[in-house]
Amino acid sequence: MHDIEPFYHWDSHYSAESDPFSPFYQVEHSELYFTNTVYNYYIHPQWENFGSSTLYLKILYADYTDSNAAIIELIGEWNDALHNDIMYLKREIVDHFSSRGINHFILIGENVLNFHSSDDEYYQEWMEDVEDGWIVFLNFREHVIREMKLSRIHHCVELVEEEFNWRKYQPLELIHQINSFINRRIN
Repeated sequence: MHDIEPFYHWDSHYSAESDPFSPFYQVEHSELYFTNTVYNYYIHPQWENFGSSTLYLKILYADYTDSNAAIIELIGEWNDALHNDIMYLKREIVDHFSSRGINHFILIGENVLNFHSSDDEYYQEWMEDVEDGWIVFLNFREHVIREMKLSRIHHCVELVEEEFNWRKYQPLELIHQINSFINRRIN
């Protein structure tokens, strides 16, 4: 797992470490020292720790003016039952961005290995917070989506079940594509 890096082709568009509104502003990363683990396997040092012991993320993009959107890539095990990962995600990341006007969230879950649910209170709160925005879970594994549906999270977030080649887009193009997808689903 140590060689799975967060997507870095948008670094010229956005860097959470350089964004004064980011929760990871001025955080420095080592390329030599691997300290975070998932299932006792070290992960690449570019993944951010936000409080969970099993789930890590990388903020790939945030736009506070035009799209009011954030794109976040995840790795690890999403465990609400034991570690209340949604609470950490909501309080440490989502609330931080929401307070700065972000109300569109794309979470990329290709590297989320498992999901264990608890209640859906934080998901409902998040849904209420975005008001006229949206929350999209993109490219999660089939068994993770199945577990999320069993826990009724899909009533609060949009689970995109078909694989979506998001890497071929620039950040604003991806946000536009997702927005179009959401509008088609609504209509």
